[in-house]
Amino acid sequence: MPDKAVTFGRALSLARKAKGMSQKDLASLIQKEDDGGPISPQYLNDIEHDRRNPTSDHLIRQFAEVLGEDEGYLFVLAGKIPDDLRERAGNREQIMKSFANFRRNLTNG
Repeated sequence: MPDKAVTFGRALSLARKAKGMSQKDLASLIQKEDDGGPISPQYLNDIEHDRRNPTSDHLIRQFAEVLGEDEGYLFVLAGKIPDDLRERAGNREQIMKSFANFRRNLTNG
């Protein structure tokens, strides 16, 4: 039987459990961008069970920092390109070439 595919939610869950944290513990450390309050444990539960995706780069970066995960890895699992990279992406040809290199590195790695 094949292993479960790694999703953003599964990666968070595994990293959180490896640190011995409860969902409540982790949720209390992740601050919403709009009001600075913590996310709810239910929201985190929904993310970990792949019912919701993180809504912002801000949240993904916090998860990476708190859990000691690489933010690039989490961005890929979340299916996002960070806003700062998208803004600097350049022209169409540069984006296509960069994505082709990214794909080649993943498939030949």
